Amino acid sequence: MSFRQLLARWLGWLLPPNSLGNRGERLAASYLRRLGYKIIARGAIGKLGELDLVALDGQTIVFVEVKTRQSADHGHPAQAVDNQKQRRLTRAALGYLRRHGLLEHPARFDVVAITWPDSDQPQVEHIKNAFEATGSGGFYC
Repeated sequence: MSFRQLLARWLGWLLPPNSLGNRGERLAASYLRRLGYKIIARGAIGKLGELDLVALDGQTIVFVEVKTRQSADHGHPAQAVDNQKQRRLTRAALGYLRRHGLLEHPARFDVVAITWPDSDQPQVEHIKNAFEATGSGGFYC
């Protein structure tokens, strides 16, 4: 475990191993692998925020936000990826691309919404190209 991961765990940024959110991220990664995506990072933490999953879909870098809920009683899980969350994800993704020298590669944002009731099988919905880069100048700020 890297120093950054240890620090994040100490600060409470990482999900407990058996939490609903962590189980959802593992399920989303497995689901995307079955679709042919290559997972290149999970819980990527940078100065500008955390990215749940970073994957490759062919030559496209995909930043995947995973939202897991036990029910849709308070709305669809994807509704939690509001404009403010989209701006934070855009900044974090831009930081990731800069850090890894990948600014010239195509990129997009997907959302994997999972409804996982206690006594039932999870329902997985993959929203490809869920939103465009947002904020001042999008990716080019």
